[in-house]
Amino acid sequence: MKKTVCELFAGVGGFRCGLNNIRTAEDYGKEEKWDTVWFSQWEPAEKSTQYAHDCYVYRFGTRLDNNGEDTTNYNIEDVDKTTLPDFNLLVGGFPCQDYSVASSLATSKGLEGKKGILWWSIRETLEAKKPPFVLLENVDRLLKSPAKQRGRDFGVILACFRDEGYTVEWRVINAAEYGYQQRRRRTFIFAYKNNTKYAERILNTIGYTDTLEEEHTKECMENAVLKEGFFAETFPVNKAESAKMKIKELPVEVGEVSETFQCAFENSGIMKDGTIYTMKTVPNYHGKQITLGDVMETGAVEEQYFIPEEKLYYTDPAVTHSDETEQRLPKEDRQTWQYLKGAKKLLRTSSTGHEYVFSEGAISMIDQEDKPARTMLTSEGGFSRTTHIVKDKMTGRVRLLTATEAERIQGFPTDHTKYCLVKGETVEMPLRKRRFMMGNALVVNLVADMEKTLNQIFEKE
Repeated sequence: MKKTVCELFAGVGGFRCGLNNIRTAEDYGKEEKWDTVWFSQWEPAEKSTQYAHDCYVYRFGTRLDNNGEDTTNYNIEDVDKTTLPDFNLLVGGFPCQDYSVASSLATSKGLEGKKGILWWSIRETLEAKKPPFVLLENVDRLLKSPAKQRGRDFGVILACFRDEGYTVEWRVINAAEYGYQQRRRRTFIFAYKNNTKYAERILNTIGYTDTLEEEHTKECMENAVLKEGFFAETFPVNKAESAKMKIKELPVEVGEVSETFQCAFENSGIMKDGTIYTMKTVPNYHGKQITLGDVMETGAVEEQYFIPEEKLYYTDPAVTHSDETEQRLPKEDRQTWQYLKGAKKLLRTSSTGHEYVFSEGAISMIDQEDKPARTMLTSEGGFSRTTHIVKDKMTGRVRLLTATEAERIQGFPTDHTKYCLVKGETVEMPLRKRRFMMGNALVVNLVADMEKTLNQIFEKE
């Protein structure tokens, strides 16, 4: 089978880098394995610039649809999915949103999702192009959203896949638990058409037939989750202590899933023919651990990254908490990293006028180099509790992460986001945008690991 790819919600190309093992600047242009025939990246919040798309184009060039038009920077909801080139693998990191069904129509099997909810564009792509394989990424809370109807959103996604003839595996993966340089938990979804050779091979391997009794079916699906499935082969796991396989049926109609369905999804599972099998697993990894220190700069760092002493501490550095229940600290004290990352107690007033004490625990002022980095967010580098602060290896001074360190934490090549191609002109991406892009990205190393398994699957199709 041809290794052709469509990358939706492409960002700056994390899936593309992972699939083609792009690790250094010399690797660009050497995409020998996987051919990305089309991609889509559009940021609705950006009015005058599209930095992610323009960075992607700078690195990889653009792709035209079957009409010879470049629609890669259009709102994906406005793209006619039937005009996309054919492909065999759909990938993308789509946002966690409200996936409930908004209304019924005569088209799209009687369904329409709310405007602006990007899952429905994935579903339209599945309907129009029918790719045999799909690999998607989302935040870990996807499995539990929304809070008032736990599991509904993921249930809607699974039902859509079922209706298009797919079997679906999922796994919540923390990159650091498989040796990589960031503690980042994300839900990965792998779906494959039921008529693929891979589907037949998996069923034969786990011993599944339609005539099995429920207990034997349960054993087969447990085997898929723990040993033989896509994620088990790529990221080995063990059954968690006292873990039991849960089984639940999806309602026949996606609309009913949206209205009534709830499910306590565990971090691993498989859905076949509308039946969900889910269980809790724990990583089985004993290899090398990459740390924050391994990806930090060892040479000179620009002065702009260093934090002035007066912005670090407002009092003795050993102080890790503040009590403002009787009197607020001066504004200049509160605008220091020591205050921001320290524990706090302060009075607040609710919307009803009730006064209460707000408490917040302390987090480490300086991030530890001998551990993987904490999860990087889009606010990285800003005055935020979640921003990383490190000790410079050359000088010992305290500073923020550089743009290149942020890239390495996500597994991208150094300076991947430095340049963009804007209207034919090469321009530098602003520092705050480079950090934002990395906060939005996935850990490329995980995709590179999955590529090895995908390659074997495609070689046998």
